[in-house]
Amino acid sequence: MMLDIRQIESILPHRSPFLLIDRIIAVEAGVKAIGLKNVTINEPYFVGHFPGYPVMPGVLIAEALAQVGAVALLADEKYAGKLPMFAGIDNFKFRRPVYPGDVLHLETRLLWVRRGMGKGIGEARIGEELAASGEISFALVDKPVGHQK
Repeated sequence: MMLDIRQIESILPHRSPFLLIDRIIAVEAGVKAIGLKNVTINEPYFVGHFPGYPVMPGVLIAEALAQVGAVALLADEKYAGKLPMFAGIDNFKFRRPVYPGDVLHLETRLLWVRRGMGKGIGEARIGEELAASGEISFALVDKPVGHQK
């Protein structure tokens, strides 16, 4: 299953400039998802990170992986009305800077979900080159009123 930006926005509550994925190219509900982020010089964080040497902040790469994982989770009907919130980041490694013009290939696999908590593992690649990887923990909360879809 492929999802375009409008379909992603129907699943995730994030919006520009904090929606950090452009397309989902594969999703296995409750298991994993693969997404793409086209990194452009127009990203608002490049103004200050770093002037004259634009590099995508590592924390935003981790957030993009979390968003891809959230799509995998929320594609499973049993999580309807829920919102995954960051609970932790473990064993994250940043191997290569991400620059404007790069296309991040983001893959997040859910390791487990139980009793309102869960953990996933993600990898961000540029071509075949690993840019970042690590584990993401999350808590499931009820979506606030007005965000129910």
